Amino acid sequence: MSDRQDFESVPPSQPEFSRRLVINRIGHEGLSETIKAKEDECRKLAKRLDIPAVRALDCRFRIIPEASDNFVLEGVLTAHVVLECVITGEQFEDALNESFAVRMVPARRFSEETASDLEAIDEIPYEGNALDLGEIASEQLALMLPAYPRKPGAALENAVDEAPREAAEETADEAGGRPNPFGALAGLSLPKKKTDLS
Repeated sequence: MSDRQDFESVPPSQPEFSRRLVINRIGHEGLSETIKAKEDECRKLAKRLDIPAVRALDCRFRIIPEASDNFVLEGVLTAHVVLECVITGEQFEDALNESFAVRMVPARRFSEETASDLEAIDEIPYEGNALDLGEIASEQLALMLPAYPRKPGAALENAVDEAPREAAEETADEAGGRPNPFGALAGLSLPKKKTDLS
């Protein structure tokens, strides 16, 4: 793990969690780096990902240089997050740990067609002379999050169903004397039809 000074300073407009590694530090043999999100960065990430909280996030990288200024990044991401159960609505803690690999390609040579190849390693464009390891880790965390978080032990019978509750509230309101919009019509009688007996 290197000192913070090994990374470029981060402009205010940069992503919530940014660690820009200058390319000329990588060398022909590659480089290993470990990054960790600070408390305020975790808060910003949670807001970006629309989850209750990110307690901790760190990522170990192995950066491997290739031809034409391409770099393969092999990473292991570990995160501790708070999610909201889609069944019960309760918040719960979850630990995530996953390995990944991406290829960083200069933006001028990045091809959407190549990037969409399901058989190839994911490609990500970069600009300038630095790779933003923090943003890469943030994107990987977003991919790791479950689409439908479910608290361990939560079953469908625990599901929070709003429709029956709303129906019950409407019934209670009517029983409590809420004015019936058709009540005034109930007291009206239709005019009697005159019968011609002549």
